[in-house]
Amino acid sequence: MTEGVKQIDMAVAAEDFLSHCRFERKLDEKTIRAYRFDLKQFTDGLGTDAKLCDVTRDYLKQWIVSLSSYRYKTIKRKIASVNAFMNYLEVEREEFNNPLRSLHVRLKPPVRLPVVMTKEEVQQILVKLDVEQNAVKDDGQRFFAVRNKAIIELLFGSGMRIGELCGLRNRDVDLCRGQVRIIGKGNKERVVDVCLPVIMQSLRQWVDVRKSSDGMEDGFFTSRIGRNLGPQTVRSLVRRLTNDCSIEKHVTPHTFRHTFATLLLEENIDIAYIQHILGHSSIATTQIYLHVNPYRQREILTNHHPRSKM
Repeated sequence: MTEGVKQIDMAVAAEDFLSHCRFERKLDEKTIRAYRFDLKQFTDGLGTDAKLCDVTRDYLKQWIVSLSSYRYKTIKRKIASVNAFMNYLEVEREEFNNPLRSLHVRLKPPVRLPVVMTKEEVQQILVKLDVEQNAVKDDGQRFFAVRNKAIIELLFGSGMRIGELCGLRNRDVDLCRGQVRIIGKGNKERVVDVCLPVIMQSLRQWVDVRKSSDGMEDGFFTSRIGRNLGPQTVRSLVRRLTNDCSIEKHVTPHTFRHTFATLLLEENIDIAYIQHILGHSSIATTQIYLHVNPYRQREILTNHHPRSKM
């Protein structure tokens, strides 16, 4: 490592990298925030006024060990953040070599099956929403009841992520064609067809109710005063509905995505189609839904076991 490289201030280099990510790579602000948080944690261990020369092989090993208390995906993200930073420095300064590359870090992901709801549990939630919508007494109650039903119908009807749902804009929902344009991870775009009349009815009712809001922003789902809906509002809605329906599972907005995919697979839908609908870049990600739930397993072994034909 040359003398010039040794004197590189880590904090300054990190800011240069983040600017590169924002203005040249055009990365999403959420990704940049994650990079900033991870790099700060990485450089904090080096102390104040840290220089690039302080990033030794031993320090990298100690830092990786210190991540052991985090979940697998978090560890993977933090290492990827630092690796991206080091790769950037390597490109910007020919005399610098990324020291992480020589460590050959290998992480073994834990096998964790996603939490999914049964058809009956989803039906409970949908019935609860219908009851609430039929019981409204004024325009204020109607606004929330209609919006809540549309949110849950679209979450379960399309399998979209909570961030994708909250990021929907008016122009992304085409009620004439029955299509929703979704901007997913990495700004990848996909179009999901909303074919079921019951879902389309909920979306049309929401659009009609939403027209009465003042100060309308560009988001498809909004608050009563017209502000774009945030993820926390959706999480709170799902938590309340789960409690009201006495569902003991830990249900989040993402659970609707897991349930959507799992139930489609149980209907023998080709996994490649589900991969496209969910917006997964790799089919390996979609394969986690190939697990067989215990109820389905019992049915299969009772009715289709080869021993029954012997």
